[in-house]
Amino acid sequence: MIFFEINNPGLFLVCVLIFFVAVFLRYLVSAGIFYWYYYRLKSEKFSNKRLSKRGFRKGQLKKEIYWSMWSSVIFGFFGALTYFLWQKGFTEIYLELEKFGLWYLPVSFILLSLLHETYYYWVHRWMHNPLVFKKIHKVHHDSLVPSPWTAFSFHPWESLLEAIVVPVILLFLPVHPIVIGVYLIFMTLSSVINHLDIEIYPEAFIKSRFGKLFIGATHHHFHHAEFKTNFGLYFTFWDRLMNTESRSRISSE
Repeated sequence: MIFFEINNPGLFLVCVLIFFVAVFLRYLVSAGIFYWYYYRLKSEKFSNKRLSKRGFRKGQLKKEIYWSMWSSVIFGFFGALTYFLWQKGFTEIYLELEKFGLWYLPVSFILLSLLHETYYYWVHRWMHNPLVFKKIHKVHHDSLVPSPWTAFSFHPWESLLEAIVVPVILLFLPVHPIVIGVYLIFMTLSSVINHLDIEIYPEAFIKSRFGKLFIGATHHHFHHAEFKTNFGLYFTFWDRLMNTESRSRISSE
């Protein structure tokens, strides 16, 4: 059932606004909870667990929220665009659970994650090309020490590159709205946790064979510290395959 038919530019703009509010609130709530808990409520407990020795730059957090707001506008636009394309039958989004069965829900989540990971790894490496870095990726790396608010802090051009991949995947990969919703929450929480600058995963998990497959705050900390390593989004396999994983991160294990 289509609850909100987009049949003119005005309604499309309304849809963009709705998606923007949803995205920006998700960011504010997620980043805000982690920042409040780790940097305010339990600051004394976690101060010695900070991965970076230096503190945040003056005005850094405000700038991160500013850029994140514009990122949310772009994410909201592509969310509305995806909704419109679904209405017109251009996507593989389906509503009937029985069409593929319940078993396909986690499978589609994994496929979506792996496709996104592959795209992100190579685009991320490209954005570190000196000719590209200053124009697109520098805004994100102005946060030499990442914070939870860094999660969506991108230049608009980078936000565009970030926003386009999932809609494109949905043009050919069948995915149920339940999976899309869970994936969007997972994507936001993962980004916030990876930029926390405090490792929250248990040491036993991080050092386990299974845990080494996943990216956490420690892994991404070395990316912000070294710039030329650890380009992955959720998983470490591309960094391992392409020999771009930080030696510092490996030795710390």
